[in-house]
Amino acid sequence: MNQQEALYQYTLRLGDNALILGHRLSEWTSKAPLLEEDLALGNLALDLLGQANSLLEYAGKTEGKGRSQDDLAYKRAEREFLNNLLVELPNGDFGFTIVRQFLYSTFALFLYEELSKSKDEQIAAIAAKSLKEIKYHVRHSSDWMLRLGDGTEESHNRVQKSLNDIWMYTGELFEMNEVDAILIKAGIAADLNAIKQKWSSKIEEVLSQATLKRPQDAFMQTGSRKGIHTEYLGFILAEMQYLPRAYPTAKW
Repeated sequence: MNQQEALYQYTLRLGDNALILGHRLSEWTSKAPLLEEDLALGNLALDLLGQANSLLEYAGKTEGKGRSQDDLAYKRAEREFLNNLLVELPNGDFGFTIVRQFLYSTFALFLYEELSKSKDEQIAAIAAKSLKEIKYHVRHSSDWMLRLGDGTEESHNRVQKSLNDIWMYTGELFEMNEVDAILIKAGIAADLNAIKQKWSSKIEEVLSQATLKRPQDAFMQTGSRKGIHTEYLGFILAEMQYLPRAYPTAKW
């Protein structure tokens, strides 16, 4: 694998995370528990879709085969997606969505802080722009973790259960492979081992304030680096890709 191929896969990984999580959050439209939260989750989804657009556009250019961001989003099969399993999990109840968002956004915050220093100017520019949005995502989800975790007995129990159920998907966030090794050596990608320490510290801080217990590290789900996903991604793509596949020449 050369550096260009590694950069394509790395950019695709980042873009897929933003695309799939943005789609998941969009499913809350008109269904959130509060009107204000309906708007907030919609705005988070739009932020993520904007990030996905920039990253997949750059991935297409890096690949050099003339594929656009729309081609990469709508015309790839399930096994070609590289997003983490965490972001494709069903929304569940509101507490589950908040826990998933908190865990991912905190990871994204430290990752994009490092990527804003990347020697790849395009990656650095996208990361710097995205950071402004991600900081809000972390603040928003952290505030809800505190409100729900240190709220009523029911809200506390629901969020703790969600945290316990999701935890097995967090280890994969920090997996590295040949792609990472090549790009870290070139000063383009971030060392996820260093990010994990910062992530763990921030997670511990918020969970402690929210009177929640961090689950013990045990078995961790994995597979996305090789294009292996949960059964849920196929259903997301079936919905998301239907119109572009059914009417490939349509314009709107």
